[in-house]
Amino acid sequence: MARAASVTSATPRPAPADRSEAVLSRLQLLVTRKLDGLLQGDYAGLLPGPGSEAGESREYRPGDDVRRMDWPVTARTTMPHVRRTIADRELETWLAVDLSASLDFGTGRWLKREVVIAAAAAITHLTVRGGNRVGAVIGTGSATTPPSGRRRVAAPPAGPGGLTRLPARNGRREAQGLLRAIAGTEVRPGRSDLGALVDMLNRPPRRRGVAVVISDFLAPPAQWSRPLRKLRVRHDVVAVEVVDPRELELPDVGVLPVVDPETGELHEVQTADPRLRRRYAEAAAAQRAEISTALRAAGAAHLRLRTDRDWLLDMVRFVAAQRHARTRGTTR
Repeated sequence: MARAASVTSATPRPAPADRSEAVLSRLQLLVTRKLDGLLQGDYAGLLPGPGSEAGESREYRPGDDVRRMDWPVTARTTMPHVRRTIADRELETWLAVDLSASLDFGTGRWLKREVVIAAAAAITHLTVRGGNRVGAVIGTGSATTPPSGRRRVAAPPAGPGGLTRLPARNGRREAQGLLRAIAGTEVRPGRSDLGALVDMLNRPPRRRGVAVVISDFLAPPAQWSRPLRKLRVRHDVVAVEVVDPRELELPDVGVLPVVDPETGELHEVQTADPRLRRRYAEAAAAQRAEISTALRAAGAAHLRLRTDRDWLLDMVRFVAAQRHARTRGTTR
């Protein structure tokens, strides 16, 4: 087994629109209660703004952004200095939300799709305050699926290649509409082009802000790493990777029928074979290591959320750590 793949049971748990709507409703209360209590602070965004107004200089410390080097002060003092900036409090945040068919799967407490919606809801809640604008681009499979007979929340029709753009707006009502559009997007067979989805955030050029890419990143890194590096040149990039435990290791349950959610191809896997389980786990670990390396090389902050863990606690720890690291060089 050369690579670990996203594996879905032959009889996957359904994810109808009313389930997505119920999940979104629960998330509003959960996010409002817990995030507001755990992440109090002066900054009205997911991360403190990179700032455009120059502040004072201070000595360079490992981990500081070398693009903020203050060369005149460095030359005068013969010690490296960086220029601090005054944090922006009105930011524009864009979400790139990958809703490929591989996201409509989960064996933990949540479906991967639900964790994607949860992450989008939490990020939107953290950034929409203080007049910040939030927009999104959504990607799903390009194939057309037959009607399921269930009513979905109204969402903008997908454009070419299954890609949809929702304009950035401020205000809680607009943010709620954006989240409902994300939750109401129909997951279609096939895989969206993650590289093209990320590249939609590069066009048209926007003033410096925050870009958040939410995906399982199962597409080959060669497809999305270059657009991500290009995005990082102008924006602060956060990559939210959504993982299910069955994508990391197989349980010992005998013969397991599985179907690839993106191609519909059916296989029967003998999970009682310890060598197969070991090869699968090794391939999955190598795949995730490749994803982490590509994200780190692109300069993106990397957050991994699992369907079998408390995603909210993981997000709180991540945001707190990012704010602590960023405010070392930012003046309030």
